[in-house]
Amino acid sequence: MDRHIRTVDDVLDLLDGLFAPQADRWTEQGADWWDGFYADRDRPVPFFVDKPDENLASYLERGLLSPGRALDLGCGPGRNARYLAAQGFRVDAVDLSAVALRWAREAGGEVRYVRGDAFALTATELTGPYDLVYDSGCFHHLPPHRRISYLALLDRVLAPGGHFALTCFASGGTGSELSDTELYRTGRLHGGLAYSAESLRALFTDPGNPAGLAEAELRRMRAEPEDSPRFGEDFLWAGLFRRGPAA
Repeated sequence: MDRHIRTVDDVLDLLDGLFAPQADRWTEQGADWWDGFYADRDRPVPFFVDKPDENLASYLERGLLSPGRALDLGCGPGRNARYLAAQGFRVDAVDLSAVALRWAREAGGEVRYVRGDAFALTATELTGPYDLVYDSGCFHHLPPHRRISYLALLDRVLAPGGHFALTCFASGGTGSELSDTELYRTGRLHGGLAYSAESLRALFTDPGNPAGLAEAELRRMRAEPEDSPRFGEDFLWAGLFRRGPAA
């Protein structure tokens, strides 16, 4: 008889197991899928380009961010991590895929790359504090219960006065709009979850949020032409949030 549920982590691990072990997982079980995803660098995948996100570049140009320590969550081949390093940030970057990180290292740049589960590593090795936590396209691959882990991650590693920025699927676009309940019933994330502006605000700026985030900017990412030096797709949100100062 199995009665092993004793902690919140036990519950989260159990819920992880309700989903198929594929790219819908931000745990070690998803590493092989992501390795296969990144194996062919010539695939016509929009974010395989060596360009920073347009919103990230915009934050720097407008003075909304200034150099400090940065953590790139789910960095893939490292395009945003390299950009941040070139702008004077000291960058740690984490991804599940060894193949993606090999690609990132081959591209150069002064970035510390770490392979593994970001939830585990931010509790042990990537502890911060970071002035910027950046997530370009990973948050929308999390199952609903891991939003709890994500907020705890931000609380652990984001410095007082630091910024959190992300891009994620916007509602009305390419992401799944099934309810959280339906996601558990199907056991899949259907390629990634769409979010409304209201749902992102409710999650990240709720007064009960342990990280204490306030919205600096939330808009659609701007679509960029193929010859642009920046990456941009308008089916994504671009959000920037700031943590309050230390009490």
